[in-house]
Amino acid sequence: MATETELKLQLQAVDLPLLLAHPLLATAAPAERLLNTYFDTPDLALKKRRMAVRERLAGDTWLLTVKTAGSSAGGVSRRREWEGPTTPGALDLAALVDDAELAAELMVLRPTLRPLFCTDFVRRRWVLSHAGAQVEVALDEGTVSVPGTAWSEPLLELELELLSGPESALLSLAALLRDSPAGLLGLLPSDVSKAQRGMALWERSLLDGA
Repeated sequence: MATETELKLQLQAVDLPLLLAHPLLATAAPAERLLNTYFDTPDLALKKRRMAVRERLAGDTWLLTVKTAGSSAGGVSRRREWEGPTTPGALDLAALVDDAELAAELMVLRPTLRPLFCTDFVRRRWVLSHAGAQVEVALDEGTVSVPGTAWSEPLLELELELLSGPESALLSLAALLRDSPAGLLGLLPSDVSKAQRGMALWERSLLDGA
């Protein structure tokens, strides 16, 4: 189990070339396509707990992830996270989560979990040293969609994840990225996760089909 601390920033498509031209991101970044499916029960038990269960295909590797409710303010979120290799559809949450009480609760829900929405994006990553910290900068560009429907919307966001060092480095690094030599970027802090965006899209798709 790890505690994830990250700053999520909204990015407008018009600002993407300016961001990629920023001197801090001048080195070539490896790109990886990530295909993700998010699950919940028919009565949205995970949403009520502000949790997410996700299967991810990264390259040839399948990963199962559980994220718990945490705190989020000004775009900076902190929450517990478990992630490990999996077999598609297995949802072996008991083997993944080392919190016995939470694992038991999740295994009760497991038989009724179903896929609700997906994200499909390319992630480019940089690891930067800044203000005594190591920060992973991840640029995600793709789509959020509801399988079996025409409901889809673009996804473009920047995530700064603290790997080590003081949390204050996230905000100061964001300020440096925003103040691009080529012009001021519209990088705005966001407290809305990909799971929340996907859930909102899924709920709108239900209204459309009602």
